[in-house]
Amino acid sequence: MPPDSATPADHPPLGSIVAAAITQRYEESGSQRYGIPPERFQQIAGAVVLRYAANAPETDQIQLVAILRVTELALARACSDGNELAWQDFLTRFRAPLYEAAYRIAKDEATGRELADGLYADLYGMPNRAGRRVSKLDYYMGRGPLEAWLRTVLAQQYVDRYRAQRHDVSLDEQLEAGASLPAPPVPTAPDDRVASAMAKSLAECDEEQRFLLASYYLDGQTLATIGRQLRTHESTISRKLTRLTAALRKRVKRRLQASGVDNRRCDELLANLDVRDLNVDVQAILRQETAPVPFYKEAAVFKKGGPAT
Repeated sequence: MPPDSATPADHPPLGSIVAAAITQRYEESGSQRYGIPPERFQQIAGAVVLRYAANAPETDQIQLVAILRVTELALARACSDGNELAWQDFLTRFRAPLYEAAYRIAKDEATGRELADGLYADLYGMPNRAGRRVSKLDYYMGRGPLEAWLRTVLAQQYVDRYRAQRHDVSLDEQLEAGASLPAPPVPTAPDDRVASAMAKSLAECDEEQRFLLASYYLDGQTLATIGRQLRTHESTISRKLTRLTAALRKRVKRRLQASGVDNRRCDELLANLDVRDLNVDVQAILRQETAPVPFYKEAAVFKKGGPAT
């Protein structure tokens, strides 16, 4: 049964205030573009609330509605319904990132492409015995970025593929054939505590620190360019950024530990952190009245070592 097919018998009904909060987000979701009527959008978003906060206070339910990525949620449901326009939009946005992610996971172009193509088939879906299209996109709940969710699904498929191959061919046979047997990557589920700790740590930065982070990581300016603006040598800018990113990492780790995360888990969460996976408006924290631009891959400010000179 798909996640958004819950009936009133499965969960208590949503209150009128929560339903109104969902209705208010209909326009911004872009549902009309894909022919999703308000009542269907109410069902889609309502199912997410019932799944994760069915017995929570109404205030918590409203907060969940407020943070939903409704544009991506509507896109995912329209794709799983077989809407061709939605699929065009989906491929335009996610084809290249998915192939890139698959290549990084598989470490081989052919295997990566095969992995990505296999995911597309699962996402497109096939009709079940009842005639309803079954797609993995039905299980995207809109609580985090769709791209991050897709990368997690890709990584899990690689793990499953690796395990299946190990069952099909013995270890001795693989070694005799000269096969390389790296441990498969295990996706790390997003942790809301990381997002909270990161947002608070960035907010503590002073004006110059925010300028340095925004200029280097958001705008992609070189150290020399930033140095000229601040009338400081680029080596000084490099040292400042290195110290700043190290300090941010320590602040985040301290906050995670204070919230009950043990030291080993902290290191795991921060080791491969991609800021794009977190529900944090970095733009709003680091600067105001600035046109949105991507937070590039190299902008993971918690990577050890700081900026490249």
